Amino acid sequence: MHESLPPRFLERMKVLLGNEYEDFLNSYKEPPLRGLRVNSLKIEPKEFQRICPFSLSPIPWAPEGFYYTGEARPGKHPYHAAGLYYLQEPSAMAVVSILDPKPGDWILDLSAAPGGKATQAAVRMKNEGLLVANEIHPVRAKALSENIERLGITNAMVVNHSPRELREKWPGRFDKVILDAPCSGEGMFRKEEESRKEWSDERVKICALRQEEILAEAALLVKPGGKLIYSTCTFNLEENERVIDRFLSHHPSWELLPIPRMDGFRPRFPLQGEQGAEKRESSPSHGVEKSHAFHGITRLWPHLLPGEGHFIAFLQKPMEEEVSFSNMENRRRGRLPNEALLLFRQFLHESIEPTWSHFPEDRLFLFGEHLYLLPTPALSLKGVRTLRAGLHLGELRKNRFVPSHALSLALPGDAYKNRLSYPASREEIFRYLRGETLPFEQEIKEGWVSIQVDGFPLGWGKGTSHLIKNHYPKGLRWF
Repeated sequence: MHESLPPRFLERMKVLLGNEYEDFLNSYKEPPLRGLRVNSLKIEPKEFQRICPFSLSPIPWAPEGFYYTGEARPGKHPYHAAGLYYLQEPSAMAVVSILDPKPGDWILDLSAAPGGKATQAAVRMKNEGLLVANEIHPVRAKALSENIERLGITNAMVVNHSPRELREKWPGRFDKVILDAPCSGEGMFRKEEESRKEWSDERVKICALRQEEILAEAALLVKPGGKLIYSTCTFNLEENERVIDRFLSHHPSWELLPIPRMDGFRPRFPLQGEQGAEKRESSPSHGVEKSHAFHGITRLWPHLLPGEGHFIAFLQKPMEEEVSFSNMENRRRGRLPNEALLLFRQFLHESIEPTWSHFPEDRLFLFGEHLYLLPTPALSLKGVRTLRAGLHLGELRKNRFVPSHALSLALPGDAYKNRLSYPASREEIFRYLRGETLPFEQEIKEGWVSIQVDGFPLGWGKGTSHLIKNHYPKGLRWF
C-alpha cells in the first residue's frame, strides 16, 4: 500500500523519523484498526460487552472504547440506530480522554463534525452542563446534529459559524475548548485514499496558516483558567509543534498541561535550536523519558500503537487574563403560549411515565412551531445559526403535539408508557428501520408507541386499531 503514498511525503517522514522510518512504512502493510465507543448514557461498557453480537477488545486510553474486527459491520446493526455506540477511529478517542470533561462543564467543540469528540465529551458530562458543537460547513453540521440526536444527548447546542463569529458572540465563556483542527490528514493515509491524493507541500503550508488563525480565535473563547486541547491527524512539524510554539510565543502566559504517559504515546519533536529541559523531550528515535507525564504535547504513531496518527497539545489559559462577559446569557425566555403548553402536557400524560415526565417549563422554548428544552445554563442564540438548541421535543401542529425523533431516543426504554420491544434478530426490527408498518400487538394501546430493540428505543410508531404506522425519519431509513 505504501507505493501509493506521495513520494514527497515519504521523503519528509524519512527525515523526521530517522531509524524508525522502516517500522513506520511497514505499518502501512497492516489494515487500519476500527473502533467504537460505548454510549454510557444508554448502557455501561460491561453490559454492552455482554450483549454485543461481535468480538470486542479494549482500547487502552479510552475505557469506553473498543476495537472490533474488520468482518463486523456495527454500523448496520440495530444497536447503532438505537445509539448504543458511536463508530470512531481509536486514536481519536485519546483527545477527550486527556481533556477529561466533567458534569457541569461548559464545553465548546469548535470543529465538531461528524461528532466523535463532541459526543464523547457529552457522554462524559452525563448530559449535565453545556456542550456547544460548532461546524462551519452546513451539510456536515446536519450530520453532526443527527449523531447528537442518535446518542440521546440533551445538553447540546449545534451551531454553524466561523470561529471568529463565535468569538465575537461568546468571548471567554467556556471551561474547555476542543479544537480538532482541519489538517492535511497524513495520519489517515492508511484509511483514506482521498487524503493521499490531495496531499502536497503547499497543502501543508495552507493548513498550518489556517490552524494558527483558528487557534488564536479558539484561545479567546476560553475563560480565564480554562483549558484548550488542540489536535490534528497529521504528522508534520508545520501543523503541529510549530503551530503550538508560535501560539505560545504570542501568548507567553499560557501553560502546557501534563499529559499522562501511556504505552505507545510519544513526546513532541524538538525543533531546531530549542534549548531547555522541557523542550528536549525525545523523539521516537531516541526512546521515552522516565517521567510519568508529557509536557503538554503527545503524539500517537501507527507503528507504535494500535491506531492511526494523532497529535495532541493540552493548554491552559492564565487566570489573570480579563474577558468581557457582557450580553452573553439569554435570561429572558419567551413565554410559551398556553395552548402549546397544554398540548405538550397532554402528550406527557398520555405517553411518558410520571418519573420521566418532568420537563422544567422555564426551559421550554418555542422556535416557530418547534418546541425545545434548552440546556441549563444556556447561551444567547440571538443572531446565531442554530441547528439544535438543546433537546428537540417535537412540533406543534393543528391542535396536536407531534413528538420528535430526538425525544424518542432521549429517555430509557421504560420511560415510555406505550412501548413495543423486539429482539435484535427479529424481522420486525428491520421492517421498522426500512420504514414499513408493523402489526398491531395486543399489549399496546392506540397512540404513540416507542419501538424498541431489546428494550432500547429506536423511534416512534403510531398505533391504530389494526396496525402501527411507521414514524422513523425518512432520511435515516435503511434501504
